[in-house]
Amino acid sequence: MLRIMVVGGGAREHTLVWKLRQSNRVEEVYVAPGNAGTAAIARNLDIFPTDLDALSKAAKDYKVDLVVIGPEAPLSEGIVDTLQGLGIPAFGPNGEAALIESSKVFAKRIMHKYGIPCAKSAVFSSFDEARDYTKKQRPPLVIKADGLAAGKGVIVAQSTEEALKALSDIMEARVFGDAGNHVLVEECLIGQETSLLAFTDGKTVVPMVPARDYKRAFDRDFGPNTGGMGVYAPPSFFDTELSNTLTKTILEPAVQAMAQEGELYKGVLYAGLMLTSDGPKVLEFNARFGDPETQVQLPLLKSDMVDIMLAVVDGTLDQTKVEWSDGACVGVVMASGGYPGSYKVGFPITGLDRVDPDILVFHAGTEAEGQSIHTAGGRVLTVVATGETVAQAREKVYHNLPLIQFEGCHYRKDIAAEEA
Repeated sequence: MLRIMVVGGGAREHTLVWKLRQSNRVEEVYVAPGNAGTAAIARNLDIFPTDLDALSKAAKDYKVDLVVIGPEAPLSEGIVDTLQGLGIPAFGPNGEAALIESSKVFAKRIMHKYGIPCAKSAVFSSFDEARDYTKKQRPPLVIKADGLAAGKGVIVAQSTEEALKALSDIMEARVFGDAGNHVLVEECLIGQETSLLAFTDGKTVVPMVPARDYKRAFDRDFGPNTGGMGVYAPPSFFDTELSNTLTKTILEPAVQAMAQEGELYKGVLYAGLMLTSDGPKVLEFNARFGDPETQVQLPLLKSDMVDIMLAVVDGTLDQTKVEWSDGACVGVVMASGGYPGSYKVGFPITGLDRVDPDILVFHAGTEAEGQSIHTAGGRVLTVVATGETVAQAREKVYHNLPLIQFEGCHYRKDIAAEEA
């Protein structure tokens, strides 16, 4: 029987814990730091996800057999290398391989070198050079800070003035700190945006069920970008043929490219994609499970996730069966008032016990206070329903959302509306 530690405290991590708990191979699950949802099904540890020393000590003290890393920050700081050095298996890429997410310049270099389709771009470390180049380009343009910026380092500029302001904010005002040491100026790709994620042990690549998420805060894609306000799987436009094509032309070449560069990429590879008139192109790579994609993908996973994760770590993914259900899943994020800007926390959440028995509620920004649960973040909950079709799952989730309430709560009303 295995002891597993999950690193992170969002709805993605709650979903991971929930799925790991379904395996009959699991004895105990620890979560660092977790939230009110994980506290009900696992043991929360008061450890920040980037405190590698404390995480390592906890993994040793609790005799953990596998560590599963949710967020990108600890991956980029080398948590997998640290744990492996202690003889503790960890699910996720090592620090060098995680550069595919933590450095957009590195990822772009890999894509160009190995012929992986992506947007045309130029890289700058000088503001003056970036400004002069940008003035010569036709908007819209995409301005990207090189490093991790909590999902906020990508600006789609509709005008030259907006692009120049983004460059100034990143390179002169340093709004993202050292993440802005280098900047990419890219063409703006037009088309259908989607994501494809896959498990990989560095050799075999097994795609997950595709998902579509919604980044803008408000209905009809208005408002500022967020960490994700909702998601569904699978999109009707994303058939098996497209999944196979993207696996062959993007995911497998990326994993092979990393191997050629001397880094065996293990864990989850996440490709953010634009389906353009010139074919699919990569917007970005991420080095971990998606959030909110995980909340609708794992409820559709029929296989034992522990088997998959250990196969990834051991390099035996080609011998492991990964099966998905034929159904659909829809998830809607309930957020604090003001998110993604400033918001207040500490409001009691009511109605969690009133939702239908087959509704899943994955916690993100929550904490328990005695017998009650309060808000503790911007994205508070992801409410999830499965069904035979996306339309059926969507109807179930929107029927249950009004039952859950907290002060200032807001959520999008149009998640998966195109599939209804």
